[in-house]
Order: sequence, then structure tokens, then C-alpha cells
Amino acid sequence: MKHTHVIIMAGGIGSRFWPISVPEYPKQFIDVLGIGKSLLQLTVERFQDICPTENVWVVTSKKYVDIVCSQIPQLPEQHILAEPVGRNTAPCIAYACWKIKQKDACANLVVTPSDALIIQTNEFTRCIQTALNKTKDSSAIVTLGIHPTRPETGYGYIAACEEQDSEGIHRVKAFKEKPNLEIARKYIENGNYYWNAGIFVWNINTVTTALKQFAPQIASVMDELNPFLYTENEPDALARLFPTCEKISIDYAVMEKSSDIFVLPATFEWSDLGNWSSLHTQLPHDKNNNATVGNHIKLFDCQNCIVHTTENQQVVLEGLNGYIVAQKENKLLVCRLENEQMIKEFTD
Repeated sequence: MKHTHVIIMAGGIGSRFWPISVPEYPKQFIDVLGIGKSLLQLTVERFQDICPTENVWVVTSKKYVDIVCSQIPQLPEQHILAEPVGRNTAPCIAYACWKIKQKDACANLVVTPSDALIIQTNEFTRCIQTALNKTKDSSAIVTLGIHPTRPETGYGYIAACEEQDSEGIHRVKAFKEKPNLEIARKYIENGNYYWNAGIFVWNINTVTTALKQFAPQIASVMDELNPFLYTENEPDALARLFPTCEKISIDYAVMEKSSDIFVLPATFEWSDLGNWSSLHTQLPHDKNNNATVGNHIKLFDCQNCIVHTTENQQVVLEGLNGYIVAQKENKLLVCRLENEQMIKEFTD
């Protein structure tokens, strides 16, 4: 546990959850489930039995630093890494890794999004510990693969080789982009395809070596930044150098190029909470399949709806079937669930 570190990526803007998620205060900082904790707080809590809080790092936009400080006050301030601009996940992870390596050359790392929902935290802990044991003294990269429960077209997939080690870890055959419905159904039939949860485990030498090999432009920027880390000149150097990084995901930069990458199939319930439909599936339902978050919501003759209010607003709805009704401050959304992919277009 001493050398285990967790990097939480918390810089997204969550545009598909408008109006409760806005660029000034996106979904990872919101109590979307109505349980009194934000998704970021739930993510930090999920790792409390895996590593000490002083080994947790949050990479976010500089405009969200104050939010992170207020929500995770126990986090060391120097562990909140503020990106001057968003450059996708590869530069984000690289920045954190170069920082960590200066402090702990034996670090074993977990990289995770901040906005996923995981229900069975005990099983999650077991899977992460299994992956950490694999990567501690090897060059392996381990990603968690979620057993698919439906032919989902909104997730990427991981194809696993048939052979597995004693811990049930398979070598990765291929990463697959989000499929159409027909291909997704074939993946389910094949039985060796898993949802890509975007959770990666590796040791510090493995990840820095991989970035130098497969993303040399990003690695060279980090090497140039390295002498300024933990000094008073770090913010200025970061503002000058970080925007020059190639804008690329860690999947494209490293995962799809590495030959030493493995997948651990996980059975815990997982959702990336990427849209209103995914949230609807995770909330308690009434007898008409309605899900609500809010204190004063009344539904009459409504079915298959999700209603979300963040203030003590009184909401009365009648006769709706399959709708999103979401309200925050002076913003209101009423949209058919089947058209939620158009929310970003509606609000541009």
C-alpha cells in the first residue's frame, strides 16, 4: 500500500448531463444520485482500502481546483494537478506520472475516471489488488474489463485471448471502438469481449517507458517540465509547455500499441454514467419505471421518466412517457429520452 498511488482524471465537462452539469460545474462534482456525495467523492472513497489518501492525485482543469479542494479537503494541495488546457488523457496521465516518479520511484499506479459508478466496492477492491500484484514487479499493463450485460453501443470493448493466468488475467487481443448494434451483439455472443472501463494499472517505470516509446512528443515535453516540478516555477513552466502536448487519449497513445497489456474481467456492476439513460438505470424506480432525484417531485400517470432537480423546487408532471425533466437554477430541460443524444446540439 505504501507505493500504491491513484490518479483520478477529473477534467471533463459532462455536456450530456445539461442542465445539472455545466462547464463551470461539471458532473463529476455533482451529487447526481441524490445521496449526498459527488461522483468524485465516491471515487476517492472507493480507493480508501487500496491506498492512503496522501497517495491520491486528482488531475483537473485549473478552473476546478477550488471545487476539488472543497470536496476533498483531506487531499494534499500539491496532489491537485491543474491542467492549463485540456489535452485529452495521455498528457493528463503523463503529467501525474512525472510528478509521482520524482517522489516515489517504486510507485505502482491505478488510473481511473472520476465519474463512473461502481456498486460492489468490495469486488472492485479485490480486482484492483489483483491487478496491482500483477504490475508491481513486471512490465505488464492491466486494464479492467466489465462483463457486458447487454449489446451496448456507447462503450468501447476489449477482446481477450482465451488463455488466462492463475488470477484470471487474460492477454488483450485487441481494443475495439464503440460498435454498432449488430457488432455489439456479436461481441456478446463471442463471450470474450468486455466493456472498456478506462481503468488502468501499471507501475511507474512501465508507464513512463511506454510513453517515451509510443508517445515521444508528450514524453519530451514532460522531460522538459521535469526540472520545474515541485518548485515555484512549476505553474509558469506548465502553462508554457503543457499546451504544446499532442492532444491524444491514452488508449490511442499507448494501449493500442503495447504488446504487454492484459485484461482482468470484472463482475462488479459498473456504469460510466455518460448520459441520462445510464443514470436512469442506476436509480431506484417506482412501479411505472420512473426515477427521481429531488425533494418535491410528484408524478401522475407518468412512465419511464427520469426527473432531476437540484434545489427544493416543487415539480408536478402528468401524462409523460419516456422523458427527461431536469432543472438547475434558471435552466430547465424537457426532452424525450430517445433524443438525448441531441442535448449537446440543443444547448450549443
